[in-house]
Amino acid sequence: MNLKDKQLLILDGACGTSIQNMILPDSVWDDNEGCNEYLCLTAPDRITEMHLSFLKAGADVIETNSFGATSIVLGEYGLQDRVKEINTAAVRAAQKAVEQHGSGWVAGSVGPGTKLPSLGHITVEALAASYKEQIEALVDAGVDLLLLETAQDILQLKTVLVTCYEVLDEKSLDIPVMVSVTIESTGTMLGGTDIAAAAAIIEPFPVLSFGLNCATGPEDMLSTIRWLSHNWPGRISCLPNQGLPQIVDGKTTYPMSPEAYARELKTFIGDWGVSLAGGCCGTTPQHIIALKKALAGTTPAKREVLP
Repeated sequence: MNLKDKQLLILDGACGTSIQNMILPDSVWDDNEGCNEYLCLTAPDRITEMHLSFLKAGADVIETNSFGATSIVLGEYGLQDRVKEINTAAVRAAQKAVEQHGSGWVAGSVGPGTKLPSLGHITVEALAASYKEQIEALVDAGVDLLLLETAQDILQLKTVLVTCYEVLDEKSLDIPVMVSVTIESTGTMLGGTDIAAAAAIIEPFPVLSFGLNCATGPEDMLSTIRWLSHNWPGRISCLPNQGLPQIVDGKTTYPMSPEAYARELKTFIGDWGVSLAGGCCGTTPQHIIALKKALAGTTPAKREVLP
């Protein structure tokens, strides 16, 4: 089945917090601790195991460990010349999990980076060049879709969207693109853009879906999901954190239980028409198992959106 034709898609959970919970020898970091993407080169089997755990839990789509794999972010570790190598390895680790499981799709994860063009941290031209290198590597390696996620700055998002479709056009590829913004507890993106403005900017692009991830738990996403349900003409995605992080015994934890998470997402799907659901920070395979179980027999609510 073509993933575009699947009425409800379940995405995986947290990559970063899953890696933080791994017991890894210091040697795999090569003094690059904190650069999770580097593990695609030094511990690819562990990354494949992580992906496989989410597929076994019921995820249809797994996201590559490439969230920060642009020259800008990798340059903070002196790895700016290894963009293609790292992104290719990230895709291969995910593809191996799909091969072992026998089903699933691989989404190339493209994060927001660490420099916001709206604040003058970087020029649009430099940002576009960096994203082009990553996106070319991901699509050349054979991802099934692209996920532009955790967008906090609307100018960054516009830049990566334009760059993404330029790459796909140049390569004559028809790869679905998901867009996911991060709405803070203030009700806007970090740069101050509200959901209506973001939707107006994204709507001209032929994206597979538009939705939310990160920043908050599902309860704080409800008003935005309702707005999208009434106003966004395409498919809606929702990948929340498992509540707001708490420090317990010196370790960052996320308090939301798998059952509570599954109940919230079931409401988003059954009442508000979300059709791509998964999780962000703190989401474990147990959360995806609970979601898969809760969604048995559930279909996304039908929506009528007036232009």
